[in-house]
Amino acid sequence: MTTPTIETVKAPDRASAVAVVVLAFGSDPAARWTWPDPEQYLAHFPGFVKALGGKAFEHGSAYVVKGHAGAALWLPPEVHPDEEALTTLLQRTGAPSAQKDVFAVFEQMERYHPREPHWFLPFIGIDPSHQGKGYGSALMQHALVPCDRDRTLAYLESSNPKNIPLYERHGFELLGTIQVGASPPIFPMLRKPR
Repeated sequence: MTTPTIETVKAPDRASAVAVVVLAFGSDPAARWTWPDPEQYLAHFPGFVKALGGKAFEHGSAYVVKGHAGAALWLPPEVHPDEEALTTLLQRTGAPSAQKDVFAVFEQMERYHPREPHWFLPFIGIDPSHQGKGYGSALMQHALVPCDRDRTLAYLESSNPKNIPLYERHGFELLGTIQVGASPPIFPMLRKPR
């Protein structure tokens, strides 16, 4: 198997990178808890991707597998999601069944974020038609190079328990479990530089 080519997302390709993430998260427990209706998911999850991880595009830390088979959006140290856009989007579009718990989930997530500078991975996803080909590992390895080079922590929140082994193979350690009311569990994970 050849090593996949990882590229930094260029401005004209941002929509394609977001589309890959939307495809990858189509069966994600947390995403579909928030938007269980397929039409609502397709209408609003792209905005969620942009609000949570879109600043990766501006900082050159959004990566794709060549051909857009997968994408990862990393926020560099001291770069944060657009919290105002996130709040507005979730209040306006989130399923009524999730509304009462979604903000409490985000509050718990914030408690796990490292206080020291760290890279944050809001999204990594592989188009379902390309899963199982090593693209997730290739994206992860590519993005962890600056973490190790600069001796910086990496942090993520896995919204799908199936992905935890991938993250553990790359040095992430499970910190706990976040769950509020009817929300699916979310797993905060931290990686120390190697």
